[in-house]
This record gives sequence, structure tokens and C-alpha cells, in this order.
Amino acid sequence: MSDFKPRFLKPSDTSSFLDRNDATLLESTDFVYNRHLSQSIQTQRQRLPIFNNRNHILYLLEKYQTLVLVGETGCGKSTQIPQYMIEAEWPAQIGICEPRRVAALSLAGRVADETGSLIQSDTVGYAVRFDACTNKPKIKYMTEGILIREMMSDPLLKDYSAIMLDEVHERTLYTDILMGLMKKILRRRRELRLIVASATMDARELQSYFNNNTTDDKKKDTSVIMSVHGRQFPVDTYFVKEPVPCYVQATVDTVLKINSSKESGDILAFLTGQEEVDRAVRLLREHANAIEAAGKKETFTVLPMYGSLPYHEQLNVFKRTLDGFRKVIIATNVAETSVTIPNIVHVIDCGFVKMKWFNTETHTDSLMIMPVSKASAKQRAGRAGRVRAGHCYRLYTEDDFIKLPDTTPPEMTRSNMTYVILQLKALGIDNILKFKFPNPPPVGNIKSALEILYALDAIDIDGELTKPLGFNMAEFALDPLYTKILLTSAEFECSEEVLTIISMLQVETIFAKPSTGNSAVKARVQKRHFEVEEGDLITYLNIYLAFVQSGYGNDFCHRNFINYKSMKRVVEIRARLGKMMSNYGVPLVSCEGDTEAVCKCLVTGLFPNAVYLHYSGVYKTVRGDIELHVHPDSVLYTIPQPQWVVFCEVMHTTKLFMRDLTVIKSEWLLELAPHFYHKTVVKDY
Repeated sequence: MSDFKPRFLKPSDTSSFLDRNDATLLESTDFVYNRHLSQSIQTQRQRLPIFNNRNHILYLLEKYQTLVLVGETGCGKSTQIPQYMIEAEWPAQIGICEPRRVAALSLAGRVADETGSLIQSDTVGYAVRFDACTNKPKIKYMTEGILIREMMSDPLLKDYSAIMLDEVHERTLYTDILMGLMKKILRRRRELRLIVASATMDARELQSYFNNNTTDDKKKDTSVIMSVHGRQFPVDTYFVKEPVPCYVQATVDTVLKINSSKESGDILAFLTGQEEVDRAVRLLREHANAIEAAGKKETFTVLPMYGSLPYHEQLNVFKRTLDGFRKVIIATNVAETSVTIPNIVHVIDCGFVKMKWFNTETHTDSLMIMPVSKASAKQRAGRAGRVRAGHCYRLYTEDDFIKLPDTTPPEMTRSNMTYVILQLKALGIDNILKFKFPNPPPVGNIKSALEILYALDAIDIDGELTKPLGFNMAEFALDPLYTKILLTSAEFECSEEVLTIISMLQVETIFAKPSTGNSAVKARVQKRHFEVEEGDLITYLNIYLAFVQSGYGNDFCHRNFINYKSMKRVVEIRARLGKMMSNYGVPLVSCEGDTEAVCKCLVTGLFPNAVYLHYSGVYKTVRGDIELHVHPDSVLYTIPQPQWVVFCEVMHTTKLFMRDLTVIKSEWLLELAPHFYHKTVVKDY
């Protein structure tokens, strides 16, 4: 496979993807423009496509309550509109919601530079999970989950004069929730303004959704559509002639082929997850080191980009490289929208994305690698046309592209609704079925979520949040299953250990996976030093304790083939979760090596994910009778398989694989989840 080189066939149509018709611009009104910035920054701002529409945007925000803005990524909508509003002396805070953490952080930094202020100052700030500003800046970038939690203490968002929902076309779970909540808030607060911004979306549908006066012919519309062109150059698109056997290896080969050509410009490649990104980065760095050692001119530097990467390392993709080096970025779909990386000329699209799908029978999310939609493929290709004419190399055939779905299904229609319902209940929305979602979730998903919340003791038989457990769980920025484990851990006298385990589960990859056979064997041997028969979660606990004893050293991680970046992130998360537990009165105590207490505590939250070993030799879910298999990376894969286990997630590749397993006893399910399980006797005649 190392000799494989994908051949690309250029299609007949290579026109620009993101051409749009201009919406009719309404009469403009002049506003005072404060020229307090340096000339260079002003010049950069004025070059953005959105600058010519500044007065039109401010006029529409004065006249209409909701502005549906169709603006391509890179036009400047996310950074400039909040500044225009501050310059026009809008009162109170302006909140900008981003679907991804990296987007909120990078945009806040960009605006801080443009306004000549410090980040987290009175002018610009950000708030993301486990990291929020304590003051009230005029411009506040945040993730969508943060705004939902703010609504719990301020249901009408009285601290804000305007809210901007950015990148709405991604249709994440929180995006749909926020649109439904903002629709209710706008009816109560006529002075509040909402900006719904996106690069690709059905603007007419959203305008109709937010138009609160459509039933009264005497009143004018409260929402309006505006379109802003981006700085888009032509993008030539290439497809492979034949399907590639391994898109990760094909990505590596394509990067090397582009790098050996005379084509200049940086490269951005899309893969599905952290594990694939790290693998591709490792292979490419080996080639880069060999090229540099040979003294060749085709030198390049390789950088990863994914959501769980530490913030200071995410910023590396925006920095200029050394003279003579080409920048190669290997990213997940976090770089598909929201973030514009400068100087990208070549894009490589693997054609797949990792998505969650909820199974109402097993009450679990399955992590599935699926083909991208046409809209996502066009977004990826559009990354190449920001600075000059670009190229997009698709690692799938043109016939396969035609068969792709037009859009990605909204996350609301394919996700676990447990956390959604918990937060909506905390916001005072009792009847979930009457809540006006843009795309209503399946009734089966709602029914499953209510059942799990009742078994978790988060809601009572009437569907009301319990006090204090239900309300406390709603305020935690975690999956309710993990939150229940944390909040009840003191009862089992193992809160220190559980805090560590839950923190370890918040990062995607703990173990480094070498590509060469000899190193892979060594990595497996080193992993054995931490493995225990209780399962993966207790193994994670051992790894963290050893990491702490080593002084949080990089040498320890390198020696044991552990991802140092992930472990640093675990330390940060653990510290923040520990503070939250203290705020809720949960004392941090240690079980002093009593692993049974830890495993029993884990069952208090993970009981919906229980499986048993069927006489046929495979695991089956207690409810739903779905066949599952132990993931090859699990510590339980190579030992005699225990009778009962609980898992944290399901991954669907060739089969349904369980990941992050813990061995349990069946009687714990009856003891700790009596509302969810009951014992029956089946007689065979």
C-alpha cells in the first residue's frame, strides 16, 4: 500500500461552488464610524467583503428583529458585525455563539487584535467549557452550550442586546435548541436582536421560522434575509479514477505528490477523527524528516487540527511557517467551517465524516464513519479558494459524489436527547413535545431520554426535575450519565478516582499508536503494565496515577506510548471538574484501592450500557438484544471475557464495537437501577 499513488481525473465542471444571488439591499442609513484603530488593521478590515455592506447590516438590525445572513466563510461576518454594532454604540453585550470551541477562541483572539485590546478584557472575551471569562465584555464569543447554561440563570438574556448564531448550517444539537429558545425569547423581548449567520442554508425556511408576525397581515415581517459574497476564487476539483483502498494512506500519498510538484501553497487534508489525524501526521513527519535530511528543497511542516487539541497547539495552524517550508494541516471537520486558515491552496477530502446516531433499543449513541454530504464536500473544497485559485482533491470517484446526500441530517434527528431534555426542563419548558424545534426529533428518542432520566433520578414520575440532583445535573457541562456518577461518587467514597476516570473519558485518544510493526509491538507491551482485569476505565485510572507520580513528564508518555497532549488536557479538565464538584458539596475522598467501590459507582450512571455474555459467545444488550463486540483496543479483548460489563460508547465500523469497558456484577444493576431493570425467570419447554 505504501507504493499506492492515487490518480486524479478532472471533471468537466470546475466552477466556483459558493456563487449566490444577492438579496435586495434596503435603503441604508449612515452611522458614525470611529476610526480609533491603526491604519494597517483598518485596511485589513476594509478589504473584507462584508465591509461594503456595513451600513446595510446596521440598518436592517435597527428595523428588523431577526437578520438571516447568508455569508460565505471568510467574508468577515463573525468578526466584523459585532465590531460594527459596538462602533454604532449598541447597548449591553453582544454574544456570538460558535458550534466549536476552537472557533470561539480563535475569533475572540482575532477581534481582540483588531480592537487593540487584550483578550478577556472589557471589550472582548470568550467562554467555552471549562474556561470562561468572569467579567462582562462588550463582545463575547462562546460555544452554544455556554449560552444555554446562561439562560438557566437569565432566561430572557437581559444582559445581551444582540445574539449571533454562527455557522447555523452545521445544525448541531445545540444549534436547533438555541433557535427554538431564541424564538420564544424574541416574542418577550422586542428590543433584542438575533443574527442567524451561515455559509450554506435554506434562508427562506429560517426567515419563515423566526417571523413572529406571519399570522397577522397588518404587521410587517420581523425577519429579513441578506446575502454577502465571500472572497472566493475558482477551485479546480479532482476525483480519483478508482476507489482508494485506504483513505488515510491515500491522503499521505496525495500530500507527498502535491509537495513534489511545482504547485505552491499550503495543504489542508480532512480525515474523520483524532486517531486518523495522528496516524497521518506521524507518517508525514517521517517523510518530512527524510526529505530534510536528504537536503531536498521540497520541505514541509505537518500540523494536526482537531477539537480536543490544546488551544495553544490549535493556534499553530494559523502561524506562518519558516521560509522554504510548506504547511500541511491534517484536520477533522473542525476546519470545515467557522475557522479560516490563511494561505490554503490545496484541499484533500477523504469523503467521510464521523457522526453519532442514537439507537432507541440500546439507549446508546453509535459513533459511525459515514460519507459526507454534498454540502459538506463543497464547504471543504471552498477552503482552497480564499487567497487565490485553489485545488480540491477528492479521494472518491465522481460517480460516488453524485450519490452523496445533499445535506447532512440535523443532529437533533439522530442524537440522544437526554441532555437536551434535562436542560430544557431546567429552563422551565415542561412539555417537550410542544416545543418548536426547527426539525422535531423522533418521538422514540424523546421517550428513551425521559426513561433514562427517570432511572437516573433526575426527574420524578411527573416529569419534573428532582431537587437537588436533577437541577445540579442540568448545570453540569457533561453527559448526564457521567454527571450522575460524579455527583454520587462520595456515597461510595471514591470521588477522587471517579473524577480521574471521567476526566480521562473527555479526551478522544489516550494511547499513541505507532505505524511501524516493531514500535506497535512495544506499545502493546508497555500498555500491559497498566492493564487490569476490571477493564479499561480502571486501566485509565492506573495510567493517570502513574503520570502524576512521574511528575507529569513527557518522557513518561514517550516511554509508554501515551499521548502527552491528551494527558495535559486531562489534568486541566480534572482541575475544573474538581472545582465544580466542590461547589456542589461533593467531597473529594479516595477509596484507597477499593476497585469494587469504583466499579459499583460507575454503574450508577452507565447502567443503560450494560451487556451480558450470551451462550453463543457474543455480548448482547440486556434491553434490545443487540449483538455487540469488544473493541480490539480494549484490555478485555485478549483475556477470557467476563459475564457482565458496561461500556461508554459504541463504534460502528465493520461491526458494532464497545469501547471503554468495565466489569460489573449483575446484581448491581438491580440494586442501583431498579426503575430500569427487573429480574424475570424464563422457562424453556
